[in-house]
Amino acid sequence: MARRLSYSARFKFPAEKFYEAQMERQYWQDLVDGFRMLTPVSELDEFTAGPNGMRVVLKQAIPRDMLPPVAQTVMRKDMMITRVETLGAFDTAATEGTYTASIPAGPGSLNGEQILTDTETGSTLRKTTEVKVFLPFVNGTLEQLMLVNLVDLFRAEAEYSQHWVGKHLL
Repeated sequence: MARRLSYSARFKFPAEKFYEAQMERQYWQDLVDGFRMLTPVSELDEFTAGPNGMRVVLKQAIPRDMLPPVAQTVMRKDMMITRVETLGAFDTAATEGTYTASIPAGPGSLNGEQILTDTETGSTLRKTTEVKVFLPFVNGTLEQLMLVNLVDLFRAEAEYSQHWVGKHLL
């Protein structure tokens, strides 16, 4: 059975500024450079941006010995994650996109939708995620572990975005 998570990041700047950052390759490159402090293999694999939106592919390896014990029972090698994020063309009402994460030979799936909107005090990026692990007996434990780690990731990326936009676009 899949588990779901809704997470909202609130920013002090308008949605257009967040979108502008997402459309810049340097934003993503700086993000993966920061990931390297945690995992040595982190790279910006693909980036495209244009009038219809953006698509980015990030690749990251988490060494097996850094995984929680329950995950080590499933993953016999380092965990290679391919993450794909999209945002459509900017829309003042709401800009929509998707994200996925896949692990070759991994025991599950992760996908989600994201919606960027303006608010009275800035903007909000709402992410709705679904994770599913296909292993009996440990699926619930691993799904919950993934969601907890996603909240930490989303929180850290929101702080990064707030800082990056403030430094480069405001």
